[in-house]
Amino acid sequence: MRGHDWINTCLPDELIVEIFRHLDSKSTRDACSLVCHRWLDLERLSRTTLRIGATGNPDLSVKLLARRFHNVKAIHIDERLSISIPVQFGRRRGSDHSVPTLKLHSEKGVSEDGHFESNSLSDAGLSALGDGFPRLEKLSLIWCSTVSSLGLMSLAYKCSFLMSLDLQGCYVGDRGLAAVGKCCKQLEDLNLRFCEGVTDTGLVELAQGCGKSLKSLGVAACAKITHISLEAVSSYCKSLETLSLDSECMHNGGILSVAQGCPSLKVLRLQCINVTDDALIAVGTHCLSLELLALNSFQRFTDKGLRAIGNGCKKLKNLSLSDCYFLSDKGLEAIATGCRELTHLEVNGCHNIGTIGLEAIGRSCLRLTELALLYCQRIGNHALLEIGKGCKFLQALHLVDCSSIGDDAICSIARGCRNLKKLHIRRCYEIGNKGIIAIGENCKSLTDLSLRFCDRVGDEALIAIGQGCSLQHLNVSGCHLIGDAGIIAIARGCPVLSYLDNLGDMAMAELGEGCPLLKEIVLSHCRQITDVGLAHLVKNCTMLESCHVVYCPGITAAGVATVVSSCANIKKVLVEKWKVSERTKRRAGSVISYLCVDL
Repeated sequence: MRGHDWINTCLPDELIVEIFRHLDSKSTRDACSLVCHRWLDLERLSRTTLRIGATGNPDLSVKLLARRFHNVKAIHIDERLSISIPVQFGRRRGSDHSVPTLKLHSEKGVSEDGHFESNSLSDAGLSALGDGFPRLEKLSLIWCSTVSSLGLMSLAYKCSFLMSLDLQGCYVGDRGLAAVGKCCKQLEDLNLRFCEGVTDTGLVELAQGCGKSLKSLGVAACAKITHISLEAVSSYCKSLETLSLDSECMHNGGILSVAQGCPSLKVLRLQCINVTDDALIAVGTHCLSLELLALNSFQRFTDKGLRAIGNGCKKLKNLSLSDCYFLSDKGLEAIATGCRELTHLEVNGCHNIGTIGLEAIGRSCLRLTELALLYCQRIGNHALLEIGKGCKFLQALHLVDCSSIGDDAICSIARGCRNLKKLHIRRCYEIGNKGIIAIGENCKSLTDLSLRFCDRVGDEALIAIGQGCSLQHLNVSGCHLIGDAGIIAIARGCPVLSYLDNLGDMAMAELGEGCPLLKEIVLSHCRQITDVGLAHLVKNCTMLESCHVVYCPGITAAGVATVVSSCANIKKVLVEKWKVSERTKRRAGSVISYLCVDL
């Protein structure tokens, strides 16, 4: 077969494009596009999503990308991304074909006359985006602060198929929203977080224009949006399923209107300090299809409101309670009694919720798959004893600063919840080897274990985990009793491990031998690590993408150079600036992005 191009000869364009669509990463698709001109052209046809960093010259990049990619339906532009694109077109040497080449830089774009080019997407760029991608369905403009209503109006007129629009942090105004409502009749998802220029006038006109199709609305830190907007939403957006509202200005009236006018509501996230139980009572009365409820930050909700949810929202599956100081065990008991379909529960900083409320969840919510208890000082061992007895399908458990939870609780979880896949524990000082050993002996499906600052957990616990579980992710930062013996057991027992932190040279050698799929490792503050251990690691872990070695006195410039030169896939090295030699800086260049930290 030597000398014959059987693939290009036998396979039609449609089949090759379909193959490209199934490739697992952008880097793989990029590599395929360099095989030949045909594959380059076909790979461009397979691209449906573009991500652009709004630094350098995003206006220019939009125009150039529009020439290359004709089937794009989703574009994400984010000023926070450090991707910049002064771009040049050129010819490949030795070729008669003009092939565009894209050059990326990390500095600000500089024009031919020496002036700095704009490093933010402008209205002109947004208009060009509309010209280049008229069949666009999804657009995210994150913190594109120079975009105004003029650009949004131009886009709306040109992209009438738009279904999702994220304007987070954009200073657009009412005219822009009105144009979207007038032209984008298929709009389903709208995010207006931190859009300070928007008032009730714009949101009302949008609801009047495309309210029939709108299914999801997010509003946060928009001081000029009041209950008037939500009343319009309740009147025109009868199909609304998701509402996320973060406002210090909103009172009960707006929520009451939405609850009464949007009976299909399934997801409700509220962070409104002036909203009271009356709003929750309305939700419990009218929103019988509600599946997710998140109540955040110092709200004036009491058990009365939560009882209304328990009585009415029988389909509730996901409940998050954060800093709701007036909720107690009685409210959680009402949820347990009424919402037996609950699968996810998070209790964060609700200081009046204790053991009794969680016991009720364990007895009644038998389908619970994820439980997060954060800063819950009043929840003790007996709560997790009931969870272990009743919630056999639990797959994820998160515990943060729960000082009354100890080994007995974890042992109960281990014996009763054998499907556990993720266990994250941080600063729970009563949990030690006994509980983690029980996890290793019983939870054979565990793949993600984090034991941060659990200073009673040592090598004995990790040895049991290594023998019983096939971990992919391990974090033991701040566990000072864990040494090389525990990490070596993990290296030998968990060959598919892809993330790890905190170990020494002997463990590094074992890790290199036993975990060739490792992609991310955090060695920061590991005083026992040296260049020797690092060399052993990178010799075999050829897929390593991220390595953190800040405040490791045994790591020198030579060790950093070893990582850069040995790991072809490396993308980020976190290290003190003085440990990076000039030669390493030149070699790294555009291949990796590393953060330099001065001591």
